[in-house]
Amino acid sequence: MAGLAESGSNPDVDLLYDINGLAKDAPAWSDRVMEYVGEYGLLLGIVLLVVWCWWSVRRRGGEDAASTVAALVWAPLAAGIAVLVNVPIRGFVERPRPFLDHQGLEVLVQGKTDYSFVSDHATIVMAMAVGLFVAHRTYGLVALVLALFGGFIRVYMGVHYPTDVVGGFALGTAVALLLSPLAMALLTPLVKAVERSPRAGWLVRGRGRAEGEDTVSPEARTERTSERDLAA
Repeated sequence: MAGLAESGSNPDVDLLYDINGLAKDAPAWSDRVMEYVGEYGLLLGIVLLVVWCWWSVRRRGGEDAASTVAALVWAPLAAGIAVLVNVPIRGFVERPRPFLDHQGLEVLVQGKTDYSFVSDHATIVMAMAVGLFVAHRTYGLVALVLALFGGFIRVYMGVHYPTDVVGGFALGTAVALLLSPLAMALLTPLVKAVERSPRAGWLVRGRGRAEGEDTVSPEARTERTSERDLAA
């Protein structure tokens, strides 16, 4: 891996310079925006997507509410597990940050002293995006786009090689998908128990739906009333 970092003819390094070179040509305010988005913004955006999806699911209710909420709970758990898996990987590979081995990079974030491979940011955002995709396809697709853009920004910022990001994507995806069956087997009964709870059931379904209130639309109620009037 050290050889990859030192080889200026390596495609990984060439792509690093090509993408990071965009930061040199961009205005200062644009780099500040990219710095914030890359460090915090995209991760926050995916978290908000998970919360938005949960709110939508609990309002809609339905028989699959518990399993969907269980999948949403799995998304951040998958990200946490993936980061823990990455700890020994980074210690084993020991790949320095690109700006330590290559001159002329525009580094937008200072103080990065840990190892570069695999990217924690890429691992986290992809694990959460894939977990959200398991729960809900539409929200998950949006999250996947954000995760891919987040990986691009990590290279743009000069703090990761492209292969660091690809490795993070692969690790996050593997953890989220491979452990999903076990996670759902454990989380779904737990969420169903919460759904049956008088106090905490609102976390899974809207209160009216959890208590079995009539959820027929106003138009359907009007049609039923008209039918009863005709029958009378």
